[in-house]
Amino acid sequence: MYLTTEKKREIFETKGFKKEGGDTGSAESQIALFTYRINYLNEHLKTHKKDNDTRLGLLKMVGKRRRLLDYLNKNDITRYRAIIAELNIRK
Repeated sequence: MYLTTEKKREIFETKGFKKEGGDTGSAESQIALFTYRINYLNEHLKTHKKDNDTRLGLLKMVGKRRRLLDYLNKNDITRYRAIIAELNIRK
């Protein structure tokens, strides 16, 4: 599988703005994980253009990430701006 436990741990530690050791549920950590998965699926869809099931999953993930970003934007604009800058997400 493309996303092993070690890779998830690395994503949470480097891009998730960890608050404590097991922080996997914060909005920043979830956004970082969704971004990694979205980028992976984008690359997959570049080679497999007719894979519509993957495309649907990708669109659902983009929507979930968008809702998390909207939540951060509404509640803490500094955290929102930091995660946008860190992950190079355009708004």
